[in-house]
Formats: sequence, C-alpha cells, structure tokens
Amino acid sequence: MKLKRTELLTAVCAVIFIAAMLAVPALAAGDVAGAVESTWATAESQIKTVVNNVVFPCIDLILAVFFFVKVGTTYFEYRKSGHFEWAAPAILFACLVFTLTAPMYIWTILA
Repeated sequence: MKLKRTELLTAVCAVIFIAAMLAVPALAAGDVAGAVESTWATAESQIKTVVNNVVFPCIDLILAVFFFVKVGTTYFEYRKSGHFEWAAPAILFACLVFTLTAPMYIWTILA
C-alpha cells in the first residue's frame, strides 16, 4: 500500500515538474490594450452587422423551435396527467423575447 502511494506521489511530482519546465511565459511587447482598442474600432461595424443579421436571428430561430416543441410536449403532458407545467415554456419565451429585443440595446450596454 505504501509503495503504491509513493509511486503515485512520484508520478504526480514528475508531471508537475515537466509541466513547469515546458511552460513558456507569454510576455507582451508594447501596449496590448491600445492594440485591442484599435482593432475593435476598426472592426466594430462589421462585428455589429454580423451579430445583428446572423447570430441573433439564428439564436431566435433555435429558441422559437424549442419553445413551440416544448409547448407541444407540455400540452400532451397536460392531456395525459391533467397538470400543466409552465416553467419551461415561460423560460424559453422569456429568452426568446430577450434575444428578439437584444439588438436594440445590447450595443449601448457593451460600448
């Protein structure tokens, strides 16, 4: 038992030592924050266009499909058991409303 514990401790120490020796520090040369800000300023309009015209509509479509499927399954569960569960459809509906209205205000929050 003690031999297994010693072998395990030796293996863990070896892995930690090898990981420490192979780790390469990443040092930034210059003003990284300025580079990120200038890149954002350059690409901001393109990113906003892609997010507003592609990303949000895809998320809206997925949430709408999930919402209607969940409402359907909840209805069938209601017919079977007599109990209508509101939580999942309500959460999906709230998320759908949030993503449908997000392009109007998300950029003022992030900017």
